[in-house]
Amino acid sequence: MDPDRVLEGLDPEQTQAARALRGPVCILAGAGTGKTRAITHRIAHAVAGGVVSEQQVLAVTFTARAAGEMRGRLRSLGAPKVQARTFHSAALRQLGFFWGEAVGGAKPNLIKSKVQAVARAAHSVGQQPDRTGLRDLAGEIEWSKVTQVRPSDYDKAVAKAGRQSPLPEGEVARVFEAYEELCREEHLIDFESVLELTAAMINESPKIAQRVRDQYRYFVVDEFQDVNPLQKLLLDAWLGDRDDLCVVGDPSQTIYSFTGATPDYLTGFGDRYPHATLVRLVRDYRSTPQVVRVANHVIAQAKGATSAHHLTLRAQRPDGPDPIYQEYDDEPAEATGVARKISVLLEEGVPAGEIAVLMRTNSQTAAYEQALGDQGVPFTVRGSERFFERPEIREAVHLLRGARHGAADGEDEPLVRTVRHLLAPLGLVEQAPEGRRARERWESLSALAQLTEDVAAKAGSAGGRATMAHLVDEIDMRMATEHAPGFEGVTLASLHAAKGLEWDAVFLVGLTEGMMPIIYAETDDQVEEERRLFYVGVTRAREHLVMSWSLARSPGGRKSRKPSRFLDGLRPASPSTPGRRDRRKGGVVRCRVCSDALTDAVERKLGRCLDCPSTYDEALLERLREWRRLTARDQKVPAYVIFTDATLQAIAEQEPGSVSRLSAVSGVGSVKLDRYGEAVLALVAGRDPEETVAGDGEEEDE
Repeated sequence: MDPDRVLEGLDPEQTQAARALRGPVCILAGAGTGKTRAITHRIAHAVAGGVVSEQQVLAVTFTARAAGEMRGRLRSLGAPKVQARTFHSAALRQLGFFWGEAVGGAKPNLIKSKVQAVARAAHSVGQQPDRTGLRDLAGEIEWSKVTQVRPSDYDKAVAKAGRQSPLPEGEVARVFEAYEELCREEHLIDFESVLELTAAMINESPKIAQRVRDQYRYFVVDEFQDVNPLQKLLLDAWLGDRDDLCVVGDPSQTIYSFTGATPDYLTGFGDRYPHATLVRLVRDYRSTPQVVRVANHVIAQAKGATSAHHLTLRAQRPDGPDPIYQEYDDEPAEATGVARKISVLLEEGVPAGEIAVLMRTNSQTAAYEQALGDQGVPFTVRGSERFFERPEIREAVHLLRGARHGAADGEDEPLVRTVRHLLAPLGLVEQAPEGRRARERWESLSALAQLTEDVAAKAGSAGGRATMAHLVDEIDMRMATEHAPGFEGVTLASLHAAKGLEWDAVFLVGLTEGMMPIIYAETDDQVEEERRLFYVGVTRAREHLVMSWSLARSPGGRKSRKPSRFLDGLRPASPSTPGRRDRRKGGVVRCRVCSDALTDAVERKLGRCLDCPSTYDEALLERLREWRRLTARDQKVPAYVIFTDATLQAIAEQEPGSVSRLSAVSGVGSVKLDRYGEAVLALVAGRDPEETVAGDGEEEDE
């Protein structure tokens, strides 16, 4: 490929980064500024220009998803042989290759679940922590190992770091020592030891070091603000005395200090390499100007060493809706209010998969699971165990592999039908079941079924027919790259789990003092990390940003909570905004019963206050619901895709008798009017709707 053509479409700062082909390069990249685009084009430009061969490049990032995305972009840019891996994946590959030469004997087994190993170690020293305690202990052991702290030094290291130990320091040290002894006795190795042994192997064997450094001569490290001391040790071993290193990151997105990560390597890059090229990416292509203004305000209030390196983003997208700040009386009311707002967005054409509810801790998800379930909104909880490690997925993959071997040549049964039949006994029923665990199982299996439909559609578009072999090959590829299929639903996730992701609409909930910042953030540095976490949450939103908090935990409780300090200067002086103008209709929307201004989205849809009396034909509402159920079943889509409950109730209350009156009902856009208008008007008139073809049932923007 022509090296100059690789640079086409880059903005000036991205071009500057891509043209910096040699020597140390530091790219400070704000959220949404196209950092992956910049570094992949830089690599492709270097390869196309003969600066380096593909096989000599090692691009390192922190998640398998990010590494997979990088590999895909490099393939499209003509550099398919570049190695893009996580630290752990690259180290494990090298350690396995050189094990016989460096160590000898049988290779150790990689620990799949550190919590289980920690549980055994704790039991051996008389400790019986619960599952939460085991996770905390596992986290302490990981922190100790990445910061190169040994069990005998744990108490001193904790005191020096100002870290809160989950158990008395001596007890943690005993479990840590027992864990290390367990690994030695049973020939086990964890991911931290993989990094440590790989670095030691390179540093202690000149022959191995020469072979590794001959292989990799050109390094790129993404998310450099998240590097911990152990990863830095390995990176230095890879580099040796060379400086062909490009790092990219954002100090304002440093949110993993509790795991041992430090932004010091990024912010101090210029001190180590005084001749380094420095590039700043500040053009935000992700978020609207309204979202960017919030993000810039939040990070401009930051204090401490990291704050000196913050970037002021410049929005590149057109204007969008203003952010919403909403106060609620209690947590259930907040969850219900958020679920109603999500229903409105779905009605307006925002896909469920493009909506996220982000919160500080995983313990907050239960109320939103309940509220979304009550609204009939599909959702998925992010941050549980890895997709392909879930028991139901392991069982499902085993079944599908067996079906592949048992399939006859020229199988006639359609793939999607076959897979759904196989997965039904595992829990893939037609409707999502009640109960969190049953629902999570159903979501996992539904994602696998959706992947089957994608494989079938891809084969069909190429003029062929998908087989079980095609599906299993796709699953094997995704397992190898940890590329889990998605579930089309609203995402519920912690702010930490949302890092690196983005959605059209983001709801930041539970924004009260004690939760954001979290109550145990006591030092200035800890509070500043909470601010950066909030900043990460804000910058996940492309267009819609809603921030909310509740004054009490339970209905009727004491309303003593205060909104997060991070909202100071952002939220209106009065959280209540009666008389707010409706931008879509250019005026105040008032209740048709009492004439009060309507601010809640569901109230505006109904045209009245929720607590104002309403008279409607209950038989008509029931007919509308039954028609919706049958239509959704025929089109194989969720019922809310046809019309939400609030829209059906508004139709039943207003009883529109013409197309123009029906189109005036909030939630009935032009697309849905064309598809369903005739049937709805017939139902309102008391007639049975004639059978009509309403389209393929796919949701469209209105």
